[in-house]
Amino acid sequence: MEFFAANIRNRHTRRAYARAVMEFLDWCEVTAGIVSIFEVQPLHVASWIEGKTRQVSAPTVKQQLAAVRHCFDWLVTGQVVSLNPAASVRGPAHRVKVGKTPVLDAEDARRLLNSIDTGTLIGLRDRALIALMIYSFARIGAALGMKIEDVYTQNRRLWVRLREKGGKRHEMPCHHHLEDYLLAYIEGAGLSDDPKGLLFRSLGRGTGRLSVSSLGQANAHAMIQRRVAAAGIATKIGNHSFRATGITLYLKNGGTLEKAAVMANHASTRTTQLYDRRRDEVTLDEVERIRI
Repeated sequence: MEFFAANIRNRHTRRAYARAVMEFLDWCEVTAGIVSIFEVQPLHVASWIEGKTRQVSAPTVKQQLAAVRHCFDWLVTGQVVSLNPAASVRGPAHRVKVGKTPVLDAEDARRLLNSIDTGTLIGLRDRALIALMIYSFARIGAALGMKIEDVYTQNRRLWVRLREKGGKRHEMPCHHHLEDYLLAYIEGAGLSDDPKGLLFRSLGRGTGRLSVSSLGQANAHAMIQRRVAAAGIATKIGNHSFRATGITLYLKNGGTLEKAAVMANHASTRTTQLYDRRRDEVTLDEVERIRI
């Protein structure tokens, strides 16, 4: 418990690592017959990883191996065990050049935003949230963690303040469409008088009004699925698709990779390249050259 609580600050990483370590320890006890953590050897870790490669994807296996390795590192540092049995175990090879996140083209993105009924408070909220992720390249976690004071005016323009992974603070000016959508939502919901309150809130059950609680990521994902289906869009997208959509559309309209990395708050342009899906259109154009 101390390892997960004190060493890992990101709750999503903590949850994933906890699940991986639990699965490994269960496997040791049930499958390998190991009754003590002192008996775990590199061969045990390697056998577990080998079985995992036949069940889940390579990135998942690498993450699970990292969880076990870091846990044993902590045990070694605390002088609980003398050696880390996972240190010498290699994970599966995995290289990524293009991201797998589905994206929307400009026409579908505009159709989605226009299809939302803004005559309701929920419609104003959903349109503002989706537009924020597209126009500011915001991750869903950073968007849902925003407070009302994180939407502010500077140099006669509206800006947004995002707190990304690793505690990184990131500020960006708003696109004029995003500015209109955010102001319409804040004014329509009457949130201006509560600067410390959460920006994107859940709907109070049976009240038809916004609560003081944040909209959960799972609820945001369900909302997006409803909105996409209502707009008649066939692409299977999720929360992260809008970040990839915004970056791709920015680059497609003459933006530079270096500026996109800054806007997305990426430490390296190599990460930003994973979101660049312009190659998909090139491939499709080439495929259409096959005429029979």
